[in-house]
Amino acid sequence: MARYTGAVCKLCRREGQKLFLKGGRCYTNKCALERRSYAPGQHGQGRKKVSEYGMQLREKQKARRYYGVLEGQFHKYFLMAEKMPGQAGENLLKICESRLDNIVYLLGWADSRAEGRQLVTHGHFCVNGKKVDIPSYLCKAGDVISIKEKSAQTDAFKNIIEANASRPVPAWLDINREALSGKVINLPERDQIEVPVAEHLIVEFYSK
Repeated sequence: MARYTGAVCKLCRREGQKLFLKGGRCYTNKCALERRSYAPGQHGQGRKKVSEYGMQLREKQKARRYYGVLEGQFHKYFLMAEKMPGQAGENLLKICESRLDNIVYLLGWADSRAEGRQLVTHGHFCVNGKKVDIPSYLCKAGDVISIKEKSAQTDAFKNIIEANASRPVPAWLDINREALSGKVINLPERDQIEVPVAEHLIVEFYSK
């Protein structure tokens, strides 16, 4: 299963804003963007005029990196979004939001989306009572996600849950902290999605 294995702080610096790829570290002064707000590399501090294509590319890359999705998968999501009713850009974000690894993160059961992906791969979660170990599994309205009982008893999970207990859960998700389960009430509307991208530029990028 392909995944990005490089330094994730460089991705935030390249996009010029926090993508919250390292969990709690992103909220401290240890964040690389706080110390070096310019792009990485030899020419990172140089000012360059960005073309229309460049702006579209940056928005696409930003969204991919935010959700931890590689190019092939992201393009597949765009093709799916185009066939759905409504605006393709919003549909694309809804698809990304409905990924199991993203929902695990939003419910506070992982410190980052990358950790959520790892925990799902290791088989710690169930969807509607059945174990699912595919991070890209797309959840639907009404799906119930839960932590496996054996996994929930480990110190690692207890620490993660305790550390993220105060993190707000989006309105389109419902969480039962005692039962360690969460439910997808409905797929999110655009104003419920916090990803900092202009999705219309992504549509323009793929529509060329």
